[in-house]
This record gives sequence, structure tokens and C-alpha cells, in this order.
Amino acid sequence: MAQNRRATDIPEIETQRLVLRGPKAEDYPNFKATFTSYRSRFMGGPLNAYETWMLYAAEIGHWDIRGYGMWMIHDKITDEPLGMAGGWFPAAWPERELAWIIWPDKAGKGFALEASNAARNFLYTQMGWDGAVSYLDPKNLDSIKLAERLGATKDREARTIDGNDAVYRHPSPAALKSSQITDGINLEIANFINPIFAKTTGGSLGL
Repeated sequence: MAQNRRATDIPEIETQRLVLRGPKAEDYPNFKATFTSYRSRFMGGPLNAYETWMLYAAEIGHWDIRGYGMWMIHDKITDEPLGMAGGWFPAAWPERELAWIIWPDKAGKGFALEASNAARNFLYTQMGWDGAVSYLDPKNLDSIKLAERLGATKDREARTIDGNDAVYRHPSPAALKSSQITDGINLEIANFINPIFAKTTGGSLGL
């Protein structure tokens, strides 16, 4: 088991647009609004108020138990909370997971890609992870597309949580260093920050 981390010493991660830091009490209203809404349908929701409170308490407690967990994603300029991303490994999970969620009104701006990439890099380089999976609802096409953009591929042989989820396996730290995946992710993030091409009409990935 990893060394425990209290909420007061959870490491912060900065990217060009974002700050990832430990979940705090003041972030709960946004969390509750999402997990009691239809947006959480692919993550066991919508939840009632009690279930949502218990899940948020688990998010905070996960850091104490595992030594890693989910960061709250904030806009670096406004400090506005945008969602969550990080490591997740509850008791029933077969493997350590890279997970993410963006608040509904913040989707489509590349925040999930930017935050998940930064979280994965930290878990690999600072926490010693040698890999990760993401457990996704097969109907959650937005998250499947994001996993694929992060270089993850479907692992049909891996154990699932309950038989109803798809397992996407992320590239190992060595694979990320020796492939074009990292360059592609960085280019896509850069394009969200300073778009090269004018946006066209059509659906958004929501991530």
C-alpha cells in the first residue's frame, strides 16, 4: 500500500490552463450537481443526496487509504472547478484506474484530456505506476474516445468490475516515451488552447 497522504499534503499539478489539487469541502456543490444529474448515468448515477455525499467522502478518504486519488480540476486563472481526474482503486477494482469526469457545462474544451494526461504522467513518474486501466461503460462513447486519444486500447482479456464495463488499457510509461502518442496528445491540447483551425459545426466529444 502506498504511503498515506492527508488532504492537507495532496500534491498539486499545474498545466498550461489547469491546476489539479485535492478535493475540498467547498468543491462539493459542483460534485453533487453532477452526480445527482443525468450526466452521471455512466458512473452509477444519478445518485441521491446521501449517496453523493458518501461518494465525495470516499474521494477524500481514498487519498488517506491509498496515498493517491482523484484531483479536483480548477481553471488556473479563475480557480473555477471544472471536474475531477486521477487515480482510483476501490476495494472491488481489479486494477488501478485512471478516471475522469468533467462538469457538464465545462465539456468540449479539452479539459478532460489535459487533466487526465497530466494526472497519468504524475502517477507514472512520481507514484511509480507501471500502467493503468480505465473502466468504461460501453455506451459512454465520449469517454471511450478520450481513452483512445490518450493511447488506451480495449483489453478484452482483462477482468472487469462487474461484467458490464469495458476495460481500456493505457500505454506503459516506457511505451509513452517511445511512441508518438505523447506528441499527439500535446498537439491536441495545444490546439484547444490556441485553435489552428476554425471550429466546424457538429457534435462535440464533450471532453
